[in-house]
Amino acid sequence: MEVVKDNYIFGVFIGLLMPFLGFFGFYQWKFSLFTVQEFLDLLNQQKSILSAMISISLLINGVVLTYFFQKQKDKTAKGIFFTTCIYAIIAIASKWFL
Repeated sequence: MEVVKDNYIFGVFIGLLMPFLGFFGFYQWKFSLFTVQEFLDLLNQQKSILSAMISISLLINGVVLTYFFQKQKDKTAKGIFFTTCIYAIIAIASKWFL
């Protein structure tokens, strides 16, 4: 029985979820001594940290994207790719304009 679905919406959902797990993992790894509010204030002050978080999250999406392509779940992979492109645009915009 195949549990993994192959559709665009599922891919978009995964593509949106994985970066948030990446954000949380980055916070736990590097900044767990800070409260969440202190961390958000630090992100507001130092945009390079935000850019690093987004980059790590894009890497996580890349790993998941590769997994779904190898499982030949192309529709799901396309949904993940779409959200990865959106996050990449946000990463570039945050680097240039913030």
